[in-house]
Amino acid sequence: MLPSSTRPQGFTLQPARLPSPLEAISHPLLRQYDVQLWCKRDDLIHPTISGNKWRKLKYQLQHAQEQGMQHLLSFGGAYSNHIHALAAAGSQSGLRTTGIIRGEAEAVSNSTLSAAKGWGMDLIFVDRQSYRRRQDPDWLAQFAASDTLIVPEGGSSPLAIPGVAELVDEVPFSPDLWVLPCASGGTLAGLIAGKRDREQILAIAVLKGANFIADEVCRLHPAAASTPGWQIALDHHDGGYAKFSPALWQWVQDFSAETGLPLEPIYSGKAMWGLFRELAAGRIPRGSKIVFIHTGGMQGLAGLKEQGRI
Repeated sequence: MLPSSTRPQGFTLQPARLPSPLEAISHPLLRQYDVQLWCKRDDLIHPTISGNKWRKLKYQLQHAQEQGMQHLLSFGGAYSNHIHALAAAGSQSGLRTTGIIRGEAEAVSNSTLSAAKGWGMDLIFVDRQSYRRRQDPDWLAQFAASDTLIVPEGGSSPLAIPGVAELVDEVPFSPDLWVLPCASGGTLAGLIAGKRDREQILAIAVLKGANFIADEVCRLHPAAASTPGWQIALDHHDGGYAKFSPALWQWVQDFSAETGLPLEPIYSGKAMWGLFRELAAGRIPRGSKIVFIHTGGMQGLAGLKEQGRI
């Protein structure tokens, strides 16, 4: 667990519903396998900066303000939850924001980017070849300035770790297993930093070819390399990042109707589907107490509807 003495203090993004609700989930398969499941509803933390984005950005914005920075710059696709949240957070905090967007400028009218622009974010569109250089120091040099904090894609940086780690203390018991969706590795790294010794973590990779995530987690939180009890399931991506089959989308809708838990098919819905596949395969011990982290991203449903995908 991350020592309390190492956690930054004194800054928050309001309004913040903390601790986020912890809801018990009832489902026939859970009863069949004698498993108890709760959902940590981080999607309800903030109306526009929801889920893991709120937690990952919290101390990055505090750092920017403490250093006298006035500008946040980051990266994302045309329907990026991170870009959406960063624009809202910057607007609320009085910081200028710029989004480097993969794709064509025509996307500016979509629901995600129009909201970001409405919160004052400047949008710069780049082609895919340029976007691949988003971690290249030589390419990033054109954006560097003394008043600018460059926030990595997805908000995953070492500054994101303590914000995510805080969620562990919000759960009033010690679960056997934490489950969460995983893409850029920041939320997983923070959960590893915060978890209690005996607790296990199952991260469901939502993208194809996700073997790199473990290395990224250890880069963000070096102690993860020597911390036991966490693993990344690579078999539930359903075709790749932001891809999902009609069967998966139907499962998500049925699950939401059964349980009352709203999900989307890119992150939390795909991860919940992965959890239930793991359960049906017998890879989760009977009697387990599981906490599933809902990382937000519900704003993405509007974009999926605009594209005619749901």
